[in-house]
Amino acid sequence: MILRENYLEKLRKSKGMDFIKVITGIRRSGKSTLLKQFQNELINNGIPPKNIISVNFEDLENEPLLNYHQLYKYLDEQLNKSESFYLFLDEIQQVSNFEKVLNSLFFKKNVDIYVTGSNAYMLSGELATLLSGRYIEISVYPLSFKEYHDYRQGDNRVSFYKYLEKGGFPYTTQIFDKQILQDYMQGIINTVLIKDVFNRKKQSDSLLVESIVKFIFSSSGSLVSIKKIVDTLNSMNRKTSSPTVESYLSALLEAFVFFKVDRYDIHGKKYLQLNSKYYVVDIGLKNAYLGKHRNDIGHDLENIVYLELLQRGYDVSIGNIPRENTEIDFIAQKNGEKHYFQVSATVMDPSTFAREIKSLQLITDNFPKTLLTLDEITTGKEGIKQVNLIDWLLGEI
Repeated sequence: MILRENYLEKLRKSKGMDFIKVITGIRRSGKSTLLKQFQNELINNGIPPKNIISVNFEDLENEPLLNYHQLYKYLDEQLNKSESFYLFLDEIQQVSNFEKVLNSLFFKKNVDIYVTGSNAYMLSGELATLLSGRYIEISVYPLSFKEYHDYRQGDNRVSFYKYLEKGGFPYTTQIFDKQILQDYMQGIINTVLIKDVFNRKKQSDSLLVESIVKFIFSSSGSLVSIKKIVDTLNSMNRKTSSPTVESYLSALLEAFVFFKVDRYDIHGKKYLQLNSKYYVVDIGLKNAYLGKHRNDIGHDLENIVYLELLQRGYDVSIGNIPRENTEIDFIAQKNGEKHYFQVSATVMDPSTFAREIKSLQLITDNFPKTLLTLDEITTGKEGIKQVNLIDWLLGEI
């Protein structure tokens, strides 16, 4: 079992605080395992097992509890008012009207509540209204490269290229056969599409959704618009419209398959409305879905850097300098500070180095600027640091 120390620390800090802990993330990213790890930690710290109540709503045994009245009755009968309890509800979105249960439980001051969900939709609508200011969201992602390497051990570089191929879904560390890996990853996609996309739509065109998924996988890291997706699909005789594509794409974003990153005009200090980039939640998922039709390594590296920045707690956007017709791969912001990142596989050729740092040179503020590459020999220019990407991912720089 891989300890998710980064997330465990967040749960430790929030333990006992007067809000509901909502753990979100794509299926198979390790949310359920994280809950088990935290429960074991509570027991090791002296919490009696009887004071830890755990329900997984994807377990057929708990099917009667999918009725929210039954669920509340079941939980309320176990909550002795003279003792403190820790309540863990896994895949809570399976329960219709679950927000009413959480809202009622919140007012029981002897209950510390933790819930997981595989769809961001659960945090919208009535839940957001009922629990406004009463919950915090902890986003869980597949393994970072550091988590993967700490578990796998061995040579850093060999480990990275294996990670670049397999991705970071925790169970893939136990799979060594390529066909089984392919089947496992395809199973994740199928489960997400069925449970988190098709089930949300009363009328679902599965072939259209799969075409959209393939398009975004193939275009990850490139500028994309809804119109471009529609035009591409129509040219392939997959007749559709902008509202339909936007609806399905929204469902895929809510299921954490993709992340949308908007462009920010650095000099104009505003977000641009046209064209965004999409990154996939796990590079191994993309490889399994596209097979031999993989994108170039530069976009894969961008994808990994983007996910790493998210896990480090940054808000991320694409930097844009319209009058120079150039972009910065990422603007990462946290606590009022900014950090600019450019990503490239190699800049050993002088002309490539000059091209990659050009956009960073156009930024006039004094926030850090970093060029991440796989080159072993690194340099810098005008305060711009070139850093080895693998070392950066491992936190060594």
